[in-house]
Amino acid sequence: MKTVQRIAKAMGLSFWLLIVPLSASPFNIVLFLIDDLGWKDIGCNGSAYYQTPAIDRLAGEGVRFSQAYSACAVCTPSRAAILTGRYPARMLMTDWTPDGRWNPQARLRGGRFLRDLPLEEFTIAEALREAGYKTISIGKWHLGGPPFSMPEHHGFDRNIGGSAHGAPGQYFFPYAGNWSIPTTGKRSRWNVLPDGQPGEYLTDRLTEEAITFIRENQERPFFLYFPHYGVHSPLQAKEEMIEKYRAIPESDRQGNPVYAAMVESIDESVEAVMESLRELDLEKRTVVIFTSDNGGLWKATDHSPLRGHKGTYWEGGIRVPLIIKWPGYARSGKVVETPVIGMDLYPTMLQMAGLPPRPNQHMDGLNLAPLMKDAANLDRKSLFWHFPHYNNHPETMPQGVIRKGSWKLIESFDPPGLQLYNLEQDPGESINLAQKNDEMAVSLLQELQDWRRSVDADMMTPNPDYKPSQTGNTKKK
Repeated sequence: MKTVQRIAKAMGLSFWLLIVPLSASPFNIVLFLIDDLGWKDIGCNGSAYYQTPAIDRLAGEGVRFSQAYSACAVCTPSRAAILTGRYPARMLMTDWTPDGRWNPQARLRGGRFLRDLPLEEFTIAEALREAGYKTISIGKWHLGGPPFSMPEHHGFDRNIGGSAHGAPGQYFFPYAGNWSIPTTGKRSRWNVLPDGQPGEYLTDRLTEEAITFIRENQERPFFLYFPHYGVHSPLQAKEEMIEKYRAIPESDRQGNPVYAAMVESIDESVEAVMESLRELDLEKRTVVIFTSDNGGLWKATDHSPLRGHKGTYWEGGIRVPLIIKWPGYARSGKVVETPVIGMDLYPTMLQMAGLPPRPNQHMDGLNLAPLMKDAANLDRKSLFWHFPHYNNHPETMPQGVIRKGSWKLIESFDPPGLQLYNLEQDPGESINLAQKNDEMAVSLLQELQDWRRSVDADMMTPNPDYKPSQTGNTKKK
C-alpha cells in the first residue's frame, strides 16, 4: 500500500484516483450550513411565508429529519461539532468566538473555553482529503483565525470568504466590516472577500464560487463545505425581493421581510448548485446535505409552535432543519422523527465516501445511514448540551440540557432552576413539569451531571466579587 502511495505522489496523482477507476469513484459531498436559519423557516417544515421551492424539492428527493438539533444554540460550537464529531463540551469549545466577555457583577464566572479549533482535532475535511477528495470551504468559518486556525489548517485545500469573524460587515460589495471590540474599545475592520463588483450580493457571489469549484473538480471526488453567511445579521437583501414580502399583510408574515428575502436568496443558491450538478451529470453521485447551525434570530423570524430563538435552549434555539439527499441509498421523501444532532454528520459522511469509521475522533456522533434505510432508532439514549456562559441574546441564561426520549430537562445555572417538558405532548415547552414529576427531573439531572463528568465539561464558578444587592447579573455589559 505504501508503495502505491509513493507512486501516486511521484506521478502527481491522488492515491484514491490511482487505485480506484473514475466510474467507481466515491460520492461527492456538498454540505450547506446556513447561519441562523430557524427550524420552521423552510416550506417543508411548515412555513407558508418563506419561499423555498429548491430546498423543499431537495427534501422531496431526499430524507428530512424532523427532530434534528444543533450542538449549541450559538454558532462556533455547533460548527466545531459538525467538523469534528464531538460535543463542544468535550473540546472546551462552548461559546462563540471571540466572545468570553462576562459581567464582573454576575453571580458566577463563565466556564473556560477555547477561541480556536485545536489543530489536534482531525476534521471530516482532513479525513476526506486524505482519501483523495478535493476540499474547499466557501463562506463563514468562525472557528478561529490566523496564524493557526483557518480552514487551510483543518483539511481544506482552499478557503474563500472565511475568517475569524462571524458575519460580513455588509452583504453588498465591498462587504466592509467595522466592529467596535467591547473589551478594548478598539475597532476591527475586515472584508470577507477582497474583490467584487458594485451591487454584488454576497450570497450570490459565494454561490458563483461554489459552482466554479464544482466545474473545476468534476472529474474527481470533492467535498464542498458551503457555510453561507446568510441569514445572519446584518439583515440586508436585494430590494426587489424585499418588496415582495413587504406586500404581504403583517398578519400573514412569519418574520421580517428583509429576513424573508435573505432566505429566498439562500434557496436560489441551493437551486443554482443543484442545477450545476445536473448539467455536469454529477447529481446521481453527489450527496447533498442541508442544515443550520442554530435557531433563528430573535424578532427576525417566528418559530411557533416551538418556543425560543437563537441563544436559548428551548426547541426554537437548537432544533434545526436537516435534509440529506443520498442518491441510490435513501428513499426519496422519507421523514425521520428520531432525534439526531450535528456530530452525527461526520461518521455519516465517512460512510458516504466509502471510508471506515474513526471512533476515536467522532466519538459523540452516530452514523445516520441506518435511519435513512429502515432503522427506527439509533443506539443512543440521550442528547446533551452544555452552555456555561452568559449570553447577550434575549431570554437566555447559562444552562445545561438533556433530552431523553420525549423528555427534556433544562438546568439553569443562574438563576438556579429546573424545567422539565414532555415534547411529545408539549412541543412548545409551555408546561414545566419539574415539580409535578420530580422523580423524572431528578433522574434526568443525575444523568446530565454524569455526562458532564464523562466529557470533563468546564463548569461555572462562584464570582468572589459578586454582591447580592447588585442587579443585572444575568447579562453581559
